[in-house]
Amino acid sequence: MQMHHQHPAAMSRRRFAALMAGLGAALAALFMLSFVLGRYDVPLAQVGRILLSRVIPLEQTWSSGMQAVVLSIRLPRIVLAMLVGACLSLAGTAYQSVFNNPMAAPDILGASSGACFGAALAILLGFGKGGTTALAFAMSMATVALVFIIGKRTRGARTVGILLAGVMVSSLFSSATSYLKLIADPGDELPAITYWLMGSLASARGSDVRFALIPMALGALPLLLMRWQINLLTLSEEEAESMGVNTVLLRALVILCATLLTAASVAASGMIGWVGLVIPHLCRKLTGSDCRRLLPASAVMGALFLLLVDNVSRNLAATEIPIGILTAFVGAPFFIFLMTRKEHVW
Repeated sequence: MQMHHQHPAAMSRRRFAALMAGLGAALAALFMLSFVLGRYDVPLAQVGRILLSRVIPLEQTWSSGMQAVVLSIRLPRIVLAMLVGACLSLAGTAYQSVFNNPMAAPDILGASSGACFGAALAILLGFGKGGTTALAFAMSMATVALVFIIGKRTRGARTVGILLAGVMVSSLFSSATSYLKLIADPGDELPAITYWLMGSLASARGSDVRFALIPMALGALPLLLMRWQINLLTLSEEEAESMGVNTVLLRALVILCATLLTAASVAASGMIGWVGLVIPHLCRKLTGSDCRRLLPASAVMGALFLLLVDNVSRNLAATEIPIGILTAFVGAPFFIFLMTRKEHVW
């Protein structure tokens, strides 16, 4: 009888392990394939040798051109695509769980539009890349704080109030960004702002990866460590508190981590929408709503998705398509499909 009780849990754990192994294998395969795709041809065997040569000494059978393309151009871009995809998916999952609302996403709560305003302002003020990232992050945090203050003061359901405040504040910051574009120098500042807002990984370098890594780790690790507690936020306040959980502190911490992930991602790659909204929904279909499984799965699937889209963005046409445009092309129809299905997505 006891065996019978344990079996379903063991089964789902086994299925989850198989799912993660499958996603991990797909990500590893796409990671290697991404080095081969592009204008400059590098055979897969040479890619493997070049990457291995950073770890163990190997006889050089490749040209210095190949090495430069693999290590200086493609590697930072591939790693950044995976990091940004994973972080946006994690942030989206965290926001949706905290607000208990399937529409909550980094770009709906104003974190992204705040970051975009901060970045545009930094470009206008002539800040370097580091300054742009810092200001994008600061404005992102400020925007979410503002959304919260307004949302708490609205009448009616609090989560609806917060979402409406998010839409309003996003609109406000988007207008402010438009004004900055209007007064920007059309020679250099305006193209820089416009390109940044469309989202792109084209200029990714090793320094960008190193810069984004710290805030991304600070946001992602606590979320993954707290994932069983995040489940409790879907209960009522009384139930969660009866289990000894300080819901106010936990909610604040989760939102801080999710905003940190969003800000770091937007600062590193520009505006890339839809990833944090669509991927958590897709993962929920596979793993269910349990954050212990949902968070790790959405991180890996987000990395896989954005790396796939980035490969398309740099190989589809003669000129590179900004990745933010492609994620919207894929994300919006997919989300409409999810919303119009008979069964609930949440």
